[in-house]
Amino acid sequence: MDVARLAVQDAAQAARVLREVREARLAGHRGRIAPRPVIEQSWGRMLRNGVDPDHDFRSGLLSADEVRRRREESPLRDVLPVLREGLLSVADVAQHIMVVADADGRVLWREGSSRVLRKADGLGFELGADWREDVVGTNGVGTPAVVRRPVQVFAAEHFVRSHASWTCSGAPITDPRDGTLLGVVDVSGPLETMHPATLAWVNSVAKLAEARLRELHLDSLERLRAVAAPVLARLPGRALVVDADGWIAAVTGMPCPRRLALPKSLSPGLRRLPALGLCSVEPLGGGWLLRRADEPVPADGGRLVLDLSRPGRPALTVGGDADSWTRELSPRHAELLYLLAVRRAGRSAAGLAEDVFGDASRTVTVRAEMSRVRRYLGALLEHRPYRFREDARIEVLFPDDPRDLLPHSTAPAVTEGRTPGHRSR
Repeated sequence: MDVARLAVQDAAQAARVLREVREARLAGHRGRIAPRPVIEQSWGRMLRNGVDPDHDFRSGLLSADEVRRRREESPLRDVLPVLREGLLSVADVAQHIMVVADADGRVLWREGSSRVLRKADGLGFELGADWREDVVGTNGVGTPAVVRRPVQVFAAEHFVRSHASWTCSGAPITDPRDGTLLGVVDVSGPLETMHPATLAWVNSVAKLAEARLRELHLDSLERLRAVAAPVLARLPGRALVVDADGWIAAVTGMPCPRRLALPKSLSPGLRRLPALGLCSVEPLGGGWLLRRADEPVPADGGRLVLDLSRPGRPALTVGGDADSWTRELSPRHAELLYLLAVRRAGRSAAGLAEDVFGDASRTVTVRAEMSRVRRYLGALLEHRPYRFREDARIEVLFPDDPRDLLPHSTAPAVTEGRTPGHRSR
């Protein structure tokens, strides 16, 4: 069923059909029409996680001060002009609103039609509201954050009954530097106001926002490089300058990686850093000057914790002799590290291509991604075949239900791993 087209032709009929589909699924059987796959998978997660389909239970709104703090700290504030220019002029005319939420599903900005904003208040679509999928059910903010792709949710495709008069089109916005989730931009309104092209429109504007973030990052690195170059020119030995996120601005006396993994709470002084060993750390121009000491990097493989327990928010924590650090993973890197963690003997590029794409010939893509992974894992990851160091201690934190393993993924090997009792558990 083409829900979007049906909604344009006859919104009332679309609402009735979707209500029948939803009631049949909640009753535990299939009706004459199956829900769309992305919706059915989301409903499955809600049923397994105990979300109440008849009542909207959620945590309270964030305070005004907390909303303000999150706005100030969110990189999304820098792309609000792009989002407003691309969405608001049309949204207001079409009786929609634009909503921007952070990676935690909290609504930080909302603008658009005043009439629709008043309706949104009645649905709890307010500033500071919590719209995570596992709290509010299938929706246009929480579901795109979990599956990491654009999703349109029509009327009764919302899992919670009270949202059935609403329709949302949401797209994730990711950090172009490392693929981590920054938040979701959503255009919402009554069912009868939506158009089949709304989702493509929202996704296009989200991509423009990501492109703007990429430009801003390159500009900041150039400013740091201008400060770093004369400092490094006067220094003997091995040194480099990185921004606050570990991206390299300048280097001398050593190979130049693109990025270093830094501890979350890096501070000045002598610090042991992943892939570098003991370093002198000094603040410089909004970044850090790192001067390599002569002490060798410890031989211990260290401990790695691959956290896949939170749908849509995979993360890797590395600790051992060096200061521990945590990195949120992009969807593709989460797939690759999961496969290497459960197959410690290693996989060739062709093997990983078969695991991820079902096509052993896609080795170029795999090698490019693994090269990016090795930039932050360094000596912890070996190749030919790709594998973790033999002395590395690896723990994988799985979701409570194996069917919730990396819900964004369509990789054949991940799909296989979702089977209850599968050996990779």
